[in-house]
Amino acid sequence: MQGAGGSADQSHPLFGGALSAVIPHSATDISELREIPDNQEVFAHAHTDQSLIVELVEYQGQVADQDSARYHFEDIAGSNKALEQGAFEVTSVVALPKSDQSLSECSSAWMLTGTQCVSKFNEEARNTVTLHLGLFRLPQFSTDILITFNDPQSISPDSSSAAAVGTHRVPWTVQDFQRLLQTLTLHNPGLFG
Repeated sequence: MQGAGGSADQSHPLFGGALSAVIPHSATDISELREIPDNQEVFAHAHTDQSLIVELVEYQGQVADQDSARYHFEDIAGSNKALEQGAFEVTSVVALPKSDQSLSECSSAWMLTGTQCVSKFNEEARNTVTLHLGLFRLPQFSTDILITFNDPQSISPDSSSAAAVGTHRVPWTVQDFQRLLQTLTLHNPGLFG
């Protein structure tokens, strides 16, 4: 699915067409390379170590809307073994206005930016990654849609990701990520069971 010149704004089907969104240029669908959990769509930049994950997760009703993005960010930090002091930081959380969204079914939407110091493949080497997290809350479907843009900022020379350093031909931008968030559209609510 690597992007070609004229397809920059073409919507890409997600979860068998139940959802769609504009995926940035140079994206490789990781499900074509390895098995991905059924609740995820994963894309990697063809020339950088950037990645995008669209994930359907259980709606966390006990978490207030304004705290929900931070809740999921900290959950990701736990999965990345980045919970110790100084290993993660939230730099901003903003509500996404309904007028900027195509996903009208959500009760609220949030964008969080933060950093995490993470290892890849359980390596000792740690990389500093900026995480841009989009969260769409769908309580009527008991679902939160979590979209994560992993943007490495500092790669350890001992990391398996070090080979990608210096090959940064037109990396994805925050604007590319915001375009994905703005164009996320639900076509089939049967996706949620």
